[in-house]
Amino acid sequence: MPVTVTRLFELPVQISLPIYSLERPANPQPLAYLVLQADSYRMYKFVMSALATLVTAYLLLVLMLTVALTWCINRLMVRPLRRIARELNDLSQQERLGHQLTLPRLHHDDEIGMLVRSYNRNQQSLVRQHDELSIQSTRFPVSELPNKAFLLAMLEQTVARPQSAALIVVACETLQDAAGVLKESQREMLLLTLVEKLRAAIPPQMVLAQVSGYDFAILADGLAEPWQAVTLSKQVLTIINERLPLHGLQLRPYASVGIAMFHAGLSAEQFYRRAVSAAVTARRKGKNQIEFFDPEQMEKAQRRLMEEHDIMTALDNQQFAIWLQPQVACASGEICGAEVLLRQRQADGSWSLPPSLIERIESCGLIIPVGYWVMEEACRQLAAWQSQGIMLPLSVNVSLLQLLEHDRGEEMLKLIARYRIAPGTLILEVTESCRMDDPQDVMARLRPLREAGVQIALDDFGMGYAGLHQLQQMKALPVDILKIDKVFIDMLPEDVSMVPAMIQLARGLSLRIVAEGVENDAQYRWLQAAGVEVLQGHLFGCALPQEAFSARYLSPAREDENL
Repeated sequence: MPVTVTRLFELPVQISLPIYSLERPANPQPLAYLVLQADSYRMYKFVMSALATLVTAYLLLVLMLTVALTWCINRLMVRPLRRIARELNDLSQQERLGHQLTLPRLHHDDEIGMLVRSYNRNQQSLVRQHDELSIQSTRFPVSELPNKAFLLAMLEQTVARPQSAALIVVACETLQDAAGVLKESQREMLLLTLVEKLRAAIPPQMVLAQVSGYDFAILADGLAEPWQAVTLSKQVLTIINERLPLHGLQLRPYASVGIAMFHAGLSAEQFYRRAVSAAVTARRKGKNQIEFFDPEQMEKAQRRLMEEHDIMTALDNQQFAIWLQPQVACASGEICGAEVLLRQRQADGSWSLPPSLIERIESCGLIIPVGYWVMEEACRQLAAWQSQGIMLPLSVNVSLLQLLEHDRGEEMLKLIARYRIAPGTLILEVTESCRMDDPQDVMARLRPLREAGVQIALDDFGMGYAGLHQLQQMKALPVDILKIDKVFIDMLPEDVSMVPAMIQLARGLSLRIVAEGVENDAQYRWLQAAGVEVLQGHLFGCALPQEAFSARYLSPAREDENL
């Protein structure tokens, strides 16, 4: 502490002053001394107290300012920054790209607002750059079709799922030939035109990709049969081969097609390489060729397409005909109906039903047109009979595929209306060997036919999918007749374990019973005793052409004989 301060507060304080006379002698001597004494302790206490108060006040003020400043900083800066940091830290990997921060309510115009807006702008810019890079990395230039990398990624998904698929590689040699002849703008126009043609040739659910400057690939998920892939490939080649005008030039593009069918155990790369290898093989054989990676599949597809061609040719050239087999009332033995049976003209001029013809028609996907033709022929025959006053019912076999096909029920109703078929004279025999996966849908499609006077029979009962669950659902179906298959009739009368149960079931469902395939009198007598209403089989008559059937069973002479 300085000396002056020490002296100032030295206690007590004493001051001595000499006192002189008024006269000024030569040698003045003090007359006396004035001694002043003062105690500064109180002043000391006052000063110290004032200083302490002042320091305390300043400290409190500083503390208050610090707390206030800290609260403001926390409120206005730390808390928003912490919230932003927490939001960014909680983002998943998928959410980071393109994430946008929410602008805090009180920070629209300050530095935090500037920070948030800058972050959002940067994120938007990153999204645009990412999209551009994605397009560049997964899309082919000009056409913007998926490229090879994108296709391989999709093939990875395809091979990971146990489902059928085909990969078709279309190598367009015209694009390759045009590389050194046409201008760049003309080549791009040619490419875009071919892309549009390819898109028009394939269903929308299939994937069209461009795997090189001249090659395209079609990924067809769900395509199970080689012939389907060949049919699609032919459609593609047909539309590619169409004449193409281009800036005054007349081009006829051509291509080669390679097909690979997916098999379990193949990788995506192997699947792709097989299709490319098949396309190379097709190119070596000439223009507009189609090749499978597996030659056996090519042969199988060719056989399938030849079958389809033969069936369509037979239909167009009137080599199909309907024959009629009589159905008789069990009680009286009189004819009470007939069933329509399909026959095909053979090379020697005879008519018969070739083995597995119906199965081949279904496998070729032609059951719809052939079935429609049979239905129209049956309606034409019914109309001819009814114009003569003959009201004999006619049974026609119908596949569930026909019923479930879009608008087929409406087409049948139009046929019935066009030929003015009398109610109760047309019977549709629905094949029970086709599984009724959706009985409600089947019921919805059968009901309008039933309301139009069409009777419904369940054909080939016991030979297909009719389990107990479906038999329970049959109670809700608009079925009138149950037909017992010939396989069970052949057991009679030696084995009577199955047919009585079927008869009892039909009666429980209030259905009339038709037994087909009756061959001898013993079967006839047993079925008659069992109360079966209608019988059909060679015992009562074989199938005949329409004219022969009418002459034998419906002529006036026949009626007089019956009388």
